[in-house]
Amino acid sequence: MKTLGNIIWIIFGGLHIALEYLIAGLVLMITIIGIPFGKMHFRLAKLALSPFGKEIA
Repeated sequence: MKTLGNIIWIIFGGLHIALEYLIAGLVLMITIIGIPFGKMHFRLAKLALSPFGKEIA
């Protein structure tokens, strides 16, 4: 069921959200102060691709 939910999620907007997080992460990596925030955006992009069955620690 998790796999089906993830496939439906990617089709209906998960890919778009992940791309937005990737772009924001790249923009934040420009400055030294933004590097930790950029890293977090990359983690959120990975989570946005397959949110079902994941736990946030």
